[in-house]
Amino acid sequence: MIHRRRLRSAWNRVDSGELHQAPRKWQSWLSDTGSLTQKIEQAIGQKLEVVVLRDCRQNLNSDESRYFHFKITRCRVREVLLCVNQIPLVMAHSIIPITSSSGSNHAILRLGKKPLGAVLFAKTRMHSKRKPLREIARLDKKNELWQKCFKQYSDLPKAVWARRTLYQLKGHPLLVNEVFLPALLNYQQ
Repeated sequence: MIHRRRLRSAWNRVDSGELHQAPRKWQSWLSDTGSLTQKIEQAIGQKLEVVVLRDCRQNLNSDESRYFHFKITRCRVREVLLCVNQIPLVMAHSIIPITSSSGSNHAILRLGKKPLGAVLFAKTRMHSKRKPLREIARLDKKNELWQKCFKQYSDLPKAVWARRTLYQLKGHPLLVNEVFLPALLNYQQ
C-alpha cells in the first residue's frame, strides 16, 4: 500500500483554533472576512496607495499549487505593497491562474495601481455561496513567502503574521496572500 506524504505547511485554517495562537493585536486583521483594503481604508480614513512590486508569470511552489489541486503550474503573480503616506502596511502576493483572468474576468489583468480587492469584492463579481478557504500563519525566514517578500521589501521583520484566502471569481480560483507589516498596528479599527 502506497501512502502519499502529506505536504507540510506553516498555514492553518482560521477555524482550527490557530487564530488564538496569534497575538491579540493581530487577530481581528487575520480573521476578517471582508475586503482588507476597505477595512484598512476605514481605519486610516483615506485611500490606500498601491505600489506594484511585481506582476509577471511564474511557476508555483508545491504549497501554492495544492490550492489548485496540482493542475496548474504557471500563473500570473502580482505582488503589491498597500501603503499610507508611503508607509507599507501590507504586502500582498496574489496568484491568478491564467484561466481565472479570461472572459468576463479579464479586468483583473488591467488592475495597475488599483487594489485586487476592488475587483474581488465588487458586488457583481463575487458569486460563490460558500465561504472561501482562509488560513493564517506566522512566517519567518524559513518560509518561502517570507523570503519572496523580503526580496521585495528588505525592512520585513524576522517574523510576521499573514493570511491567505482562496477566492472564487465567477467560478475561477485566485489565491491571495496578505502579509501584515508592523505599521498596520498604528491603525486599529
